[in-house]
Amino acid sequence: MRNPHQAWFTRFAKWTAHASGRPLTFAIAVLVIAAWGISGPIFGFSDTWQLIINTGTTIVTFLMVFLIQNTQNRDSEAIQVKLDELIRLSKGGHNVLLDLEELEDEELDRIQASYRKIAEQAREELRRGVPDTGVPEVRQEVQKLKREVGKERRELEQVKKRI
Repeated sequence: MRNPHQAWFTRFAKWTAHASGRPLTFAIAVLVIAAWGISGPIFGFSDTWQLIINTGTTIVTFLMVFLIQNTQNRDSEAIQVKLDELIRLSKGGHNVLLDLEELEDEELDRIQASYRKIAEQAREELRRGVPDTGVPEVRQEVQKLKREVGKERRELEQVKKRI
């Protein structure tokens, strides 16, 4: 069941992120800063006058960081799910590539190195006039990851038995 507070926050974060990127919002911010600057001589450029803009911008920036980060996290997760689905459905796609963002850096680096090598080979072949089509195999990396996943599953089962 959806938490009404989370649903409200999600809607608010999306609206705020959307509205903050609009030209009208930028224009309003420029007008506020211009009004503040013009009012400087009226208030004698006092410490209070400076404190008003400093406090206001600090509060807005602090809150916007969280709202925009929430929106970016949600967008990133949605893109990952969509990419995972494309990999899953593509003929010749490697299902081991699903959910890569959950791997440790070392594992991700190994897979990236495999694809970098494939790309270098494809570029070299393209320079020699060989067409750049087909689905290159990364069987060794896939098999290695399958073994690692199997090992981790066995270790997890052993831990579960102890508990």
